[in-house]
Parts: sequence; C-alpha cells; structure tokens
Amino acid sequence: MTVQSLTRITLNSEVMGGKPCIRGLRVTVGTVVGLLAAGRTIEAILQAYPYLEREDIYEALSYAAWRADEIEVPLASA
Repeated sequence: MTVQSLTRITLNSEVMGGKPCIRGLRVTVGTVVGLLAAGRTIEAILQAYPYLEREDIYEALSYAAWRADEIEVPLASA
C-alpha cells in the first residue's frame, strides 16, 4: 500500500491541528482507531458519526497500520 492509495485521509493544518482526518471532517484517524480499540463496533461508530461511511473506517485502519510500520513507538519492558 502506498499513501497515494489513501484517498479518504486528509491532512490540513487548519483542521484538527493538522492531524490526519477523514475526508476533511473534524474526525481524526486516531478517534476512529481509538473507538475500535475500546471495543466499539463499526456499526456503533457509524451511528455516532452518521456522516462517516464504512469505507472511511477501513481506510482509517489502513492508514494507522501504514503509520505503525513507519514509526517506532517505545514500549514498556516486559
């Protein structure tokens, strides 16, 4: 996957402080991924944010996975 294939993720310094957002809306990739990580279903997210589409959520996950491969995050020692 290349970042060019992610057409629903936008970066704009004037929207949400330049964080990656869904289609220029004020919903960040981090919000969507965080909701999923907290156990919310896709259907629950779509009900809470009716202007989002199922494809937005899948692309947010794809973007997060792509970024996770690009950045090392320090983790606590086991």
